[in-house]
Amino acid sequence: MIIATAGHVDHGKTALLQALTGVDADRLPEEKRRGMTIDLGYAYWPQPDGRVVGFIDVPGHEKFLANMLAGIGGIHHALLVVACDDGVMPQTREHLQLLSLAGQPPLSVALTKADRVDAVRIAEVQHQVAELTQQLGWLAVPQFVTSSTTQQGIDALRQHLGQLCAPAIDTHRRFRLAIDRAFTLKGSGLVVTGTALSGEVSVGDTLWLSSLNRPVRVRSLHAQNQSVTRAQAGERIALNIVGDVEKDQIARGDWLLAQPQPSGTLRLIVALRLLQPLRNPSQPVHIHHAASHVTGRLNLIAGELAELVLNEPLWVAENDRLIIRDSNAQLTLGGGRVLLLNSKKRGKRHPDYLGWLQQLVAAEADEESLQAHLAQQPVDMAELSWARQLSDDALTNLLDKVAPVRLGSAIMAAEQANDWQQRLLAALTAFHQQHPEVPGIGRDRLRRVALPHQPPEQVIALIDRLLSQGQLQHRQGWLHLPDFEPRFNPQEETLWQQVGPLFSDQPLWVRDIALATQQDEETIRSLLLTAARLGHITAIVRDRYYRSDQIQIFADLIRQRDANGGSTSAADFRNQLGTGRKIAVQILEFFDRSGFTRRRGNDHLLRDARLFDTRT
Repeated sequence: MIIATAGHVDHGKTALLQALTGVDADRLPEEKRRGMTIDLGYAYWPQPDGRVVGFIDVPGHEKFLANMLAGIGGIHHALLVVACDDGVMPQTREHLQLLSLAGQPPLSVALTKADRVDAVRIAEVQHQVAELTQQLGWLAVPQFVTSSTTQQGIDALRQHLGQLCAPAIDTHRRFRLAIDRAFTLKGSGLVVTGTALSGEVSVGDTLWLSSLNRPVRVRSLHAQNQSVTRAQAGERIALNIVGDVEKDQIARGDWLLAQPQPSGTLRLIVALRLLQPLRNPSQPVHIHHAASHVTGRLNLIAGELAELVLNEPLWVAENDRLIIRDSNAQLTLGGGRVLLLNSKKRGKRHPDYLGWLQQLVAAEADEESLQAHLAQQPVDMAELSWARQLSDDALTNLLDKVAPVRLGSAIMAAEQANDWQQRLLAALTAFHQQHPEVPGIGRDRLRRVALPHQPPEQVIALIDRLLSQGQLQHRQGWLHLPDFEPRFNPQEETLWQQVGPLFSDQPLWVRDIALATQQDEETIRSLLLTAARLGHITAIVRDRYYRSDQIQIFADLIRQRDANGGSTSAADFRNQLGTGRKIAVQILEFFDRSGFTRRRGNDHLLRDARLFDTRT
């Protein structure tokens, strides 16, 4: 159970915590000297049943609001402190607004310094506070009249707070801890502390430090100020970590993550909740997330939808809450709930895209969110598990419920998979009609013909799925439809017995074969088209053919050069073949057209190694 204080400066938050727990949460010398909380303080309160309630004491002065915001992420309850002599003050209101924007945790109110005023004043302040909390969404908030000096009301408040119960922890999420302090202890080494937002961690686990993308090992743990072997979300945790990292390399706002995430998010879509209308639809802002604080630009898209373009990455997840302040860090503009981690650069205001974003606004649960994402595009499973912070078991359970089509590392809605399959089959049908002289088409070329703007890995995986279903077949790497079965008729069979032996290791033209066999060119052309579809010969240009095994030799040369880290040029190929430059150029251009290679300047790089290979 974690409770954060809130309230205006000098309203007695720290003194109240000391009266409740016996702990002075002000730990810095300057705080002692000035009598004012500057940074986050912590106090722990053991309960008779073995539980430990943790308190986060936040600074009340407006100059230290960034520190206050670093302390309210992942809390279970808030304790608003209002001095009876001052009543509601600017930071009273602002702290409540920030708590509301950060997720509106349950709230209790302590009216302090009651020994300084009379009953009439106490009643006035009680009314002020009740009116304010109701305005900001807390309909029924218990109030306790207290004095840290005389101990008035302390027992009643202590009894109330001791009976609070933390919500159940969702164990299906990955461990994620926002670091707010780092220090070294003699004999132990590096220690970091923070509030775990999700998941659980045990001694011996390996975690990833976000800022350095390096692994660290958990040597020992303290949760709620007690030595433990396992800790979980909703606890204040201190982790003694070992690894290739020093204290000076860790800053407030870094994360310890269960699994590596090399880069954070720089462009994201949020659902805004504004405290007041924005002066400009695009403006620089300060963004606070858990213990992190970065700057960026807010761009309104439509209604409550906005894009945040960040100057530094944030390791956010979907549904995370952000606090947004103006460019001077003086005024809180509002908050945002993260909808999409990586927004596209163009087309965000297209009606279809806006409609999809509205679906994401309404989809807070995992299953609803996944269905909304699949309605727009295929989803990478690694990106999904990060965005929703799902453990492996939770991801498996979610996929079992939604039942998408799995394509390698991605998933796709069944309706979209069927649409893409039909496009692939239609494109191959058209290819057979337009190019009857070839036995089929390569995987990558079919992808570029049918679905040129879709992710290559997913299209290739869908092609493999069609192969496994028998809707496509392949021969030597060439894809073809199942009913595409060329064969010689009896007359062609007889003629091929005469023509086939003419092919050696050099290419032949249709006209030369017609002349040699005393046949007309159309007869020979038709014969060679069928022979090409049967895989006996291959046309490098119209009417010029090589034996297919010779083409495979050429392809193996390119595969060999690629395996050695090289590309192929016409000059290199001519020298290797010992042939003329024109033929070398024709062969390489044929390989480019087939999708076996791709051209980059004068070089030809391997694209689809499975083509021209009798082993496939």
